[in-house]
Amino acid sequence: MQLGRRSLLLAVAAGTATAGTAAPAGAAPHTGGGPVVIGHRGAAGWRPEHTASSYTYAVQTGADWIEPDLVPTKDHVLVVRHENEISQTTDVARRPEFEGRRTTKTVDGRAVTGWFTEDFTLAELKTLRAVERLPAVRNRNTVFDGREEVMTFQEVVDLARRLSREHGRTVAVFPETKHPTYFRSIGLPLEPRLAALIRRNRLGRRECVVQSFEPTSLQRIAAERLGVPLWQALGTAGGPYDLPSTTYRDMMTPAGLADIARYADWIGPDKSSVAGTSLVADAHAAGLRIGPYTFRAENQFLPAELRHGSGPNDFGDAFAEYALYYRLGVDAVVTDFPDLAVMARRR
Repeated sequence: MQLGRRSLLLAVAAGTATAGTAAPAGAAPHTGGGPVVIGHRGAAGWRPEHTASSYTYAVQTGADWIEPDLVPTKDHVLVVRHENEISQTTDVARRPEFEGRRTTKTVDGRAVTGWFTEDFTLAELKTLRAVERLPAVRNRNTVFDGREEVMTFQEVVDLARRLSREHGRTVAVFPETKHPTYFRSIGLPLEPRLAALIRRNRLGRRECVVQSFEPTSLQRIAAERLGVPLWQALGTAGGPYDLPSTTYRDMMTPAGLADIARYADWIGPDKSSVAGTSLVADAHAAGLRIGPYTFRAENQFLPAELRHGSGPNDFGDAFAEYALYYRLGVDAVVTDFPDLAVMARRR
């Protein structure tokens, strides 16, 4: 049954929305009730993303998993940044000693100008400080600018384990391989280093789920036989960079989902691909779990029916949006505001 977004919202309000078919068992390292709440880059709605305070706040407010995006340094250490271009997430542009590192590169077929992690050693990156990536949207977060350093993936794993002990529950890490084809082309492949870290830390299926938009990256991880679940992320337009003849639309058909199920346990579509479609039921029928992204509280990221106030950055009715997707039967949500997602789950 295909429903429009407005009809779905009305159905949720009336308590009549129909959930998807039952999710496959055994693929999620979450043992609590309800969908998994994934802190997108930590609690990016409340702290600069990919910082220790962002991850810590996410877990303190109930997140089950925390998400680090992985990119390499010049000396091939995996660090966590949204992109390998770091002018929006660090103070590198204000560092005169690195002025000469500014350059233009072609990443996944797109020209990008700035400063790139692969041109810095880990020691050099550690001299930089994190800043809020969206200061015009989340001005309140700029109070934390300049307070924290760039983290390695190993440091995120260590933090997750410490927080697990402190909170008496397992906090999983949810690493994403960013631009893996590009990094392989310049001699800094992500998958071998990630696999080595998973082995070294003895991360099991309850502690780690690996995601990527590129199927061949996940297939390389699968070949390592690490025993951790894999998550195929799906965009809204075009297709994965490593498979130019494949579209995300193709991958979300029943046949495409069956192909994904041969190497992955989850799909992660944009939330706009879920409401009003049969994707939840189709994913479950293929034996896959489904976790849409990215849930945010600001009006500009919410459907018109749920916006409050007049400004694009005012908070709308995020709880109603979570209720919609929970009733549709999703198995996880990826959110900048894990505290709100947890509160909505409790209801």
